[in-house]
Order: sequence, then structure tokens, then C-alpha cells
Amino acid sequence: MGIIKIFDTLSKTEKNLESKETAKIYVCGVTVYDDSHIGHARTIVIFDTLRRFIESKGIKVDFIQNFTDVDDKIIKKADETGTTVELVSGKYIENYFEDFDALNIKRATHHPKATEHIPDMINLISDLMAKNIAYTTKNGVYFSVSKFSGYGKLSKKNIEELESGARIEVDESKENPLDFALWKFSDSKPSWDSPWGIGRPGWHIECSAMSIKYLGENFDIHGGGRDLIFPHHENEIAQSESFTGKPFARIWMHAGMITINGEKMSKSIGNVKTLSHVLENWGPNIIRLFCLSGHYSKPIDYTEELLKENLIKWRQLETCYYELRLADSTNGSENIEDGILNSRQRFDNALENDFNTSLALTEFFNMIKIINGLAAEGRITENIANTVMPIIEYMLDVLGLNVIKATNDEIKSVFELIQKRETYRKNKQFEEADAVRNTISAMGIYLIDHKDRTLWMKKEKIKADG
Repeated sequence: MGIIKIFDTLSKTEKNLESKETAKIYVCGVTVYDDSHIGHARTIVIFDTLRRFIESKGIKVDFIQNFTDVDDKIIKKADETGTTVELVSGKYIENYFEDFDALNIKRATHHPKATEHIPDMINLISDLMAKNIAYTTKNGVYFSVSKFSGYGKLSKKNIEELESGARIEVDESKENPLDFALWKFSDSKPSWDSPWGIGRPGWHIECSAMSIKYLGENFDIHGGGRDLIFPHHENEIAQSESFTGKPFARIWMHAGMITINGEKMSKSIGNVKTLSHVLENWGPNIIRLFCLSGHYSKPIDYTEELLKENLIKWRQLETCYYELRLADSTNGSENIEDGILNSRQRFDNALENDFNTSLALTEFFNMIKIINGLAAEGRITENIANTVMPIIEYMLDVLGLNVIKATNDEIKSVFELIQKRETYRKNKQFEEADAVRNTISAMGIYLIDHKDRTLWMKKEKIKADG
């Protein structure tokens, strides 16, 4: 289902609501046993940008993104490091926020933790047991896939296809190989009391319980990585719709995976790129451009070449921004080309057409190229800048990009220094002129000398740029 349907759905749905227009989105978050990597970043950047775009239309967004803080991997990490599950999950949740705040990701309306919603999970499982859709074995409580006729509708496969070669839990006590755990019996910590015995929840039940609690029984968008389609999201649908008797999510969106130089990212290969490492080398803007450079549903390959391409585009954008920000000439043409004036509509059209961020970026940088061309010809006037700058600011905000901005005081100070430098240069006092330039550079300001003027700007410092 194309993302353009979101707006159609909301406009029709909200007529039946007493509240203001609200989009309800649930995105499966990370399992907090290790630091986040570039694959996590791509998924989260995509949905952060989607959220920003919807909000730009005046629609409020209830955005829920969970933390899985009880899992076999977390328990294993705690055992290996001689600490507790709580300390392991707490550490990586803290690291998560540090990384993604730096990536300019808006925090979710709620970031629920699985361990905070055990009663909600037990309530859901109890209902499925009462309906005879779940059953107990010596190992736990399982969902009976044969009791849900729609199983496989998300992955578009029948049960026979799913059984052959699918990622399924091996347990000889199950009635059907595809049946999945709702509750796992275990005396080891962490564990909780339940009507069926001491244990902890299965992975899939967590997201059903939390999404229903925060967004209701039927909501607009459910998202995550493509690797979650089966079994995680397929199982979420089965247990949630069996519980509520209603359709679960109206729209499913799945982000394509990231490969590293053509290879699958894997700890065993040793090619995992942690987000903190990539941020340190490339900064948030280049990473966001990289993550949005392909269609959200398609895989994308992480290469130095692609990152460098985005770095070049970013430098062009910085130049464009300061050409507009500092425009004061009244000698240029007052005619604004249609390629600029229509760019916002084409940008929006791309995002409304199945959230095509790749096409939206093409429209964005085509506009940047036109503006830089006009600037090179001395045709940017203050009136043109005042018309075009809001379009640039709008696109930057939707894309979650941040140009380093100069304050009014800095602008005044730099202009005075540039005038002083120009006076020295005219008088052939080149040492004094160079000293002024060094003073300006120490302020983090970069100068570009044109034939009849000097452009200056603040540039993001990017380690990989040398």
C-alpha cells in the first residue's frame, strides 16, 4: 500500500473522531544488548523523516518506539560481563539516546520498555488462552497458528511455504512447527509470575501489548526493518487480531537492509559499523542523506564512495544556504525560476508517492544546483533569498538536516572583518590581510573569494573530510 494512502486514510478516519487529526505510528525498536549500528540508523531515520513529513502537514503524530529489554541476548551479555540484565539494558538504552539524539532523531511520544508491560502481556495471553487459541506445553505457552486463518497474509506466503525454510522456534512439544511462544517457562532471572508458571514473555507478544496499550486496537502505521516481516510482524498480526477481533495496523512499512561493500553486515564477518563510529567520522547530516538516498523499502550498500557523494552534495547545500542567508544585492534579477518555485510541490509529491525519499532528495539538490548557479552569476537578490529561504528551511526540517548557522552578531562581526581584509588587499598589505583571514578562520568561518565579492560560511566539521 503506497504511503500516499496515509493522508487519505487519516482524512477519512479523523472525520469519525472527536479529537484533532492524529496519526498513530508504532516502530519496532532495538533489543538493548549492544550498541546500535548503521542498519538500525537507516530504519529509524526513515521513520523519523516520515514523522516529520506528516507533522509538516499539520497532523499530530503519536509515535511509539519500544525497547526490548528482556531477551536471551541480553541475559547472555549479562552473564558474560558478570553484571545484571537491568544494568546491561540500562547502559545500551542510554547509549541509544546519545547516538540518536546526535543523529537529530526526534524522541518518540513514548519509548516503552517490555519489562514495564508484563501485566499487559499476561492479560493478552490470558484472553488467547480463554479463546482456545493458545495452549501450554512443558516449555511455555504457545500461539496455535492453525487457529488464525489469515496467517501469512503479511509475508504473502501460505503455511506450507512458511514451514519450509522459515526462521521458527525449535520445540518438539509444539503442536505445529510454526506455533510461537507467548510465554517461556524459566526460573532464572529475570522472570515473573503468571497464571501458567514463572517465566518471561516471548518476543512477539511484547510489541502487540505495547502498541495496543498506547495506540489502540487499530492504528495507522506499523514499521520496522524488512527482516521483521516474518516471523515477528506476521506473529504480531496473528495474536493481536485474535485478541481484538479487529484489523491490526492499516499500513505496514519495512525498511530495506544495509549491506557493507556488498556483504551482509555480520559480527561473524566483523564488518558491523556502529552508529557511534559512523557519526564520529561522517557526522549526522551525511548519515541521514545516506539513509534516505535509496527507496525506503530497498536495500542500500554502505560504501565510502556513496558517503563521499553525499558529502559533496552537503557542501553544495551549505554554500547555497549562505548565499541566500547573506544576500543583500539589489542588482540581480527579480525573476525566480519555476524550477525553484515548484520544487517544494515536487518534493512533497515524491514523499506522498510511496515515500520516495530518493526522488525527494533529487528534487532538493536540483533546486540547490539552480540557486548556486544564480549566485555564481550574481543574480541572487535579498528579495529572492527571502522567497526561497523558507522553501529550503522546510525541506531541511522534513529531512532532519541541520546547517550550522551564524548569529546576527557573528554576521556583523564577519562582515566588518571582511571589509577590513579587503582594504588591506587593495592597499597590497597582504600580510595584514592574511592575518585577518586567519582571525576569521579561527572563528570557524570559511571564505570563498569571488571576482567581485567574498562569500563566507560556517561548515560542518567532518572528520572523514580531512
